[in-house]
Amino acid sequence: MKKSVQTQPTIIKLNDIEKVYKTEFGNFRALDGINLSVEQGEFLAVVGKSGSGKSTLINMLTGIDHPSKGEVIVAETNIRKLDEGKMAEWRGKNLGIVFQFFQMLPTLTIKENILLPMDLAEKYSEKEREERADFLLHEFDLFDSANKFPNTISLGHQQRAAIARALANDPPILVADEPTGNLDWETAKSVFHIFEKLIDVNKTIIMVTHDDDLASRAHRKITLFDGGIVDEVKYKF
Repeated sequence: MKKSVQTQPTIIKLNDIEKVYKTEFGNFRALDGINLSVEQGEFLAVVGKSGSGKSTLINMLTGIDHPSKGEVIVAETNIRKLDEGKMAEWRGKNLGIVFQFFQMLPTLTIKENILLPMDLAEKYSEKEREERADFLLHEFDLFDSANKFPNTISLGHQQRAAIARALANDPPILVADEPTGNLDWETAKSVFHIFEKLIDVNKTIIMVTHDDDLASRAHRKITLFDGGIVDEVKYKF
């Protein structure tokens, strides 16, 4: 990753985010006063022990859940103000989400999984969808697996397919929750290399990981503990 991110505009901003869950044992504060800005084209790694708030933070960024207090502004949109219908439409155009367990639909082929987000968003014509799906299949070395079902290909290829699907609508932001957690080291490095290439074309990536070595290859690493940011490290490339 050779380019600097210092002069890029802010694409994500979290202001005084708190998230409190009510439980039978009382209130649980999952996030406590989070303030965070992410620049366009930045690669941000989020680390911390289980229960530190990483997944809750991701849920705030993606609109899967809403904060109890504070503002979440992503791609110039205050997503807390969107209803569920507008949220789904906004998410489809602005975010690609990559999960640890891939979340590929097992009854669809790899190509059909990649086409699905485009069918839902209706951003492209039918011809353009086919062309973009083929482009992504080539880009991620999946063309020979296009007509195969997810459970018939390797875990590494499933994760590549999941990333391709996340990029189907060409979103500016990619959010990855433990994307290498189920992969061996060599496969994890190949997936990480894909992320590095995406940064080179000005995508913004937020990656939750337990792997300190991979985290240290991002532009910046933040550490969560008990729902707050307790450490931040910026890396030079």
